[in-house]
Amino acid sequence: MKKFSWIITGLLFLSSCSNKLHQARIVLLPDTQTYAEKYPEVLDSQINWIVKNAKSINFVLQQGDLTQNNNHKEWQLIQNAFNKLNGKVPYVLAAGNHDMGSADGKYADIRNSTLFNKYFPVKKMADLTGFGDVAEPEKIDNAYYLFKTGNINWLVITLEFGPRNSILDWANSIIKKYPSHSVIINTHSYMYSDSTRQGPGDSWRPQNYGVGKDTGDSAVNDGEQIWNKLVKLHPNTRFVFSGHVLNTGVGTLISVNDSGYPVYQMLANYQEGVKGSVKGGNGWLRILDMDFKKNVLSVATYSPYIGQFMNDLQQQFKIRNVNFQAEGNNE
Repeated sequence: MKKFSWIITGLLFLSSCSNKLHQARIVLLPDTQTYAEKYPEVLDSQINWIVKNAKSINFVLQQGDLTQNNNHKEWQLIQNAFNKLNGKVPYVLAAGNHDMGSADGKYADIRNSTLFNKYFPVKKMADLTGFGDVAEPEKIDNAYYLFKTGNINWLVITLEFGPRNSILDWANSIIKKYPSHSVIINTHSYMYSDSTRQGPGDSWRPQNYGVGKDTGDSAVNDGEQIWNKLVKLHPNTRFVFSGHVLNTGVGTLISVNDSGYPVYQMLANYQEGVKGSVKGGNGWLRILDMDFKKNVLSVATYSPYIGQFMNDLQQQFKIRNVNFQAEGNNE
């Protein structure tokens, strides 16, 4: 068993990734729901910035709640936006509680993601760079992707809001198939804004929604359950990214898995309702720069819409001594 120490320090400015062999850049695009409902121009600024900087971005991860009201108008807008990335930057989408339900404005009362799959059908998503497979036929809600950045092979698994027991079983089986890949779990609801995983007593848990009434293989799981049933079990799991929660909208947690490796877990959310939010998030997104040679992860929060960085330590920082590579991933 190997153990690693880590240090978090402030980050004053973010430089571009110039050495593709030893560096990678991932962009996190959480909770676009208010843009879909009210401020499409803000989302356009984010997408256009990603396209403009495509050569320096390895892939984009979206953390769910693509829409606010799960209706055709908003899904069409979201589809049009992400279509701009096709063939330019690989991307992964997640289904949030606002992306499923029985009707317009019904949030996760039942597990119905028909519109998500209408506008982002598996057949279309399978043509994108990195696509691996899905957990259920013709449903993109739970899928995995394979990417390579420099010498690092990545397995990205995107999970539905409140992933069911059966889905966690599927995710475990996928990770076991790729022991030499460094794993990223991308999902909507996992962390809380006090830098802990969601658990009993948190109102944001999927158990508090209609889908929370399901039982057996369909029973939902909160952040702590996802950690215990999936994340901590695998030595090659490195990151978990989520959105969903308001308050400050951010949280960072480093936990040691069963094999003694650190797992870096982050909440980032800027939507309407988050403390200080303007125009549904004002275009803030997360930029993760990974330096595989120096073992440093640099996290920055930037808005293409207003052209500014956030400079407080919750939004812009470095984590040192990061072990990016999985055992056996030594190409």
